[in-house]
Parts: sequence; structure tokens; C-alpha cells
Amino acid sequence: MASDDIRIICVSKGGDLPQRIRSVIGSDELTVISEPNMDRVLERFEEDLFDMLVITSAAFKGGRMDGEELIEVVTAKSSQTQILFIADEREIRRAMTALRAGSYHYAKAPVSDEELRLLIETALAQRPHYGPNLLLKKERRRTAFEELIGRSEAMQIMYRQVRQAAATDVPVLITGETGTGKDLAAHAIFRTGSRATSPYLPINLAALPPELVASELFGHEKGSFTGAAMKREGIFERGNTGTVFLDEIGSIHEKVQVSLLRLIEQKRFHRLGGQRSISTDVRIIAASNEDLEEAVGTGAFREDLFYRLDVFHLVMPPLRDRQGDIPLLIDAFLRRYNDAFQKDIRGIEPECIGVLETYAWPGNVRELKNVIQRAVLVCPDTVLSVDNLPPRLLPQSRQSPSIKVDVGSTLHEIEREAIVRTLQMTGGNKSRAAEILGISRRALYNRLKRHDLR
Repeated sequence: MASDDIRIICVSKGGDLPQRIRSVIGSDELTVISEPNMDRVLERFEEDLFDMLVITSAAFKGGRMDGEELIEVVTAKSSQTQILFIADEREIRRAMTALRAGSYHYAKAPVSDEELRLLIETALAQRPHYGPNLLLKKERRRTAFEELIGRSEAMQIMYRQVRQAAATDVPVLITGETGTGKDLAAHAIFRTGSRATSPYLPINLAALPPELVASELFGHEKGSFTGAAMKREGIFERGNTGTVFLDEIGSIHEKVQVSLLRLIEQKRFHRLGGQRSISTDVRIIAASNEDLEEAVGTGAFREDLFYRLDVFHLVMPPLRDRQGDIPLLIDAFLRRYNDAFQKDIRGIEPECIGVLETYAWPGNVRELKNVIQRAVLVCPDTVLSVDNLPPRLLPQSRQSPSIKVDVGSTLHEIEREAIVRTLQMTGGNKSRAAEILGISRRALYNRLKRHDLR
């Protein structure tokens, strides 16, 4: 079997199972780690990546940690790890428990060498093509910060800037395209800053009718305008000592801009229709998907307000510039919507992941989230395919790959070419290739051996 540094962790109580795995796979690039019970397995996952977890029923309850709990954690946090459960004849009920918890497959002991090899090879061929090991300590540090997700260089820079902004108390301006997560960055600054125990009040200014913006920000006195039946505190009054997040700051009218400038400079304001000056101590984080410097140039946004807000400027990177982050985001959204819709989506077909990684994502992370939400909702089985994606993501012509056969080719050569091209099309997924070719997995493995393709 051709392998690329395959790592298997085997949990078995005594016996020769680890050695048998090394023997039947027969590769110099195979590593088999052995543990007698569950107690050290999660620690292993925190230290290293594993392609497969093999558990015997004898070790399922053989430690302080329960086997079902371990399988659930590994399934949720290390999506690329396949799990094989080997059950004694009397432990079939326990095998069912393991399957419900997330085990890929189970086999009844004793397992022949040929069956063990086929089970392992099939499981490895069907590994999902997305998601890191989120149990890995160094991976956890690199892939997320608060609610922000990503390990790309662009996001590592963003994490550092968020920490720097959180360490100060100056106004922050966050800019970037729609859907890049400006609200998440603002919340991360709040959560890791000195005001984390005080109120956090976000407001989307573009979603408000223009005539109500000033009232929402500064409050109003009873009778100050038609419909003002009672006194109302604004967001700056309610958020005293805390943080106010002003989303879409570029949409506010010039008169409101003047009042906001005065508040930043003097830390005081008046309610609409009020005479009393009210003091407030709030930290302001503002965001915009518009080019505010350009708006200053056209006179649509006050220059003095822009410079007051632009003390610490963060630019959220678009998803197309975040190399390697799409699988991480897919994994997070899959888990979220699996829970929300009571689904059990465990993988993504290679063609589907290819479409998701090559699409331009004009709507950025928000668009990706909505696509995965829809895909999970409509998916009828446990693997997402291109059929679950919106048509706009797909190339204009999805022509089926073809095979060119020269006249005079032997049946042996034609069969070999068909197998090679089908495996290329499925990204190496042997189960999917066997299904397309109309043969069983066992038959495909036999043909791979016959054509020296293993």
C-alpha cells in the first residue's frame, strides 16, 4: 500500500494487534502508536496528528476515560481521523454504541489479516478532505482567537493587531469588505480588553432609519419629537464604562457626525431635546465596509471625525486572501449546523471541497457560512457533495472527464486507464471510485493490485 506518513493509534489490551497492523499495511512510512487503555489517548492527540484510531472492545472500558466519550471527542475535534472498532463476539452491543458515538466501522473479532488490511485501507481512503486536529495544542493556538477562525498569515497578523488594540483604550476603526467578520474582531477586542466585564453594545447604523440614528445613540427627552412619548436613554448612556461598537459608521448623517465628534472629544453629550450635559466613559469601536478616506475626499464624511476614529486602524482580510483557512471555516460551520439541524455530516467529497476552495467568495466568510448552512440542511446523507451547493458556485460547464482510448489498446490497458482516471476524479477516494466503476471495493483493490497501482 502506498502511504504518505500514515499514523495510527491503536488502543488494545494486550495481544498483537499493533504488530499485525504494521505487518498487513507493510510500509516504511507507517507509524503505529500503542496504548493499553483510553487514559493517554487524548494526550497523544494533543501532541500529534493521527490518520486512524483503532479500538478493541477489551480496551473500551479499560481506563478512567470512557470509550464512547473518547470517540465523540475525536469525531468532533479531529475530523480527518478515521475510527475502527474491533468487537469480541459478545460485545456487539458495545460496537453499536461505538458506531453511534462516531466510529467509522466495526469488525467482529477474530479479524483475518486480509480483512484488517481492507478495513484500514478503506477507512483511510474515505477520510474527509477538510478540518484540522483541533485537539492539537499548537493547532488550537494558531487556528482561532476568540470567535475569529483562521491560521493563514493574514489572520495571524489580524490576531496580533486585535491583541494590540485590546491592550489600549483608544478608538478603533475596523474596515474591510462585507462579510469579513468586522463584528467578530470588535467583539474580540472587547473580550480581551480591560473593559471586558462592562457592557458591550453593538449597533448597526445602516439598519436604522436615518431620522432615528441620533435618538438611538444619544437618547431623547419626552416630547422632543413626534412619537417621543417618554424619556429614553441612548446607547452611549447605557454603555457607560463599557464598549460601543458602531457598525457601518459611514452611513450616518453629517449632523450626527458632529455630535459624535463632540462626544469623542469631550466625553459629554446631550439627549435630543435635552439641556443637561451628560458625561460618559465609553470606548468606541467603529467599522465600515466603505472607503472612509474616499468619503472624506468627497465630503460625505467629516475629516476631523475620521482622524478621531482612525487612531488604531484594522483592515479585515477578504477570504480570497486567506490561504488555507477555508477548510477550518468549513469544519467550524459543519459542526455548528450539524448541531443546529440534528444532522450527522462527517465528510465532504473531494470535488465539493475543490469547488469551495476555488470559488472567489465575494461575500467572504458570511457567504461561506450561508452556503454550508444550506448544504447541511439539504444534504440527504453523511457526506456533502457538489449537488448540495448553490448553482452559482459551480463552473458554467461541468463536463464529465473523458478517457481517450487508442485503437489497438488491450482490455488490460483500457481497464488500467479507467481506474487511474476515476481515482484522479475522486481525489483518491477508492469507495467513490468503486461506486462509479460499478464494482465492489474489494474488487477495486484486487484490480489495483493486478495493475500494480498500490
